[in-house]
Amino acid sequence: MSVTTEALLWLVGAYLVGGIPFGYLIGRLRGVDVRTVGSKNIGATNVFRTVGKKWGFIAFFLDVMKGLLPTLAAKVWGSADWLPLAVGVMCVVGHMLTPYMKFKGGKGVATAFGMLIGLTPALVGVAFLVFVLAFAASNYISLGSCMAAAFLAVAVWFPILGTRGYADLPQCILVTVIALFVIWKHRSNIKRLASGSENKIYIFSKPKQPQA
Repeated sequence: MSVTTEALLWLVGAYLVGGIPFGYLIGRLRGVDVRTVGSKNIGATNVFRTVGKKWGFIAFFLDVMKGLLPTLAAKVWGSADWLPLAVGVMCVVGHMLTPYMKFKGGKGVATAFGMLIGLTPALVGVAFLVFVLAFAASNYISLGSCMAAAFLAVAVWFPILGTRGYADLPQCILVTVIALFVIWKHRSNIKRLASGSENKIYIFSKPKQPQA
């Protein structure tokens, strides 16, 4: 694998695009600094919780797009087979370690989701189903995110759902590393899940009203 000037420009550009803090910008437009409220994270979940459902969905969509579009662009116009995967990974790294906010970013779920749609749409479709089922059953976005990431970390190694498994070793390694990094970024959520103090978000059901 040779890294040319063109490839470096793709990677740097992907990192800078991935680093755009859409959640923070949306919060600011609505008069809220998401770094100071809720979980103090700039990701879509905190926007959803502190700014509003509509704005959370918009933040999620934009974070997905900044992983998907550069990956697809690299597939169409990139000059190397390895470039789409590397570009997608740099988008995720940019989201997690954004250069615009002193390298403090989101947890990477939405941007990784976008990257994987571009690379392995069938596999990410099943991962998304895992997320939806876990979230619907628990009302914890963090639990759904971690379960989907864990599924991807394992499933990418098997030649199923359009993946090549071990035959595409770089993709297996990088997707697994990204998935495990997403789980690691959720370590505070995991602690709150274990202690029963994690905040629930109700979309598929309504919160139970305390009995009089």
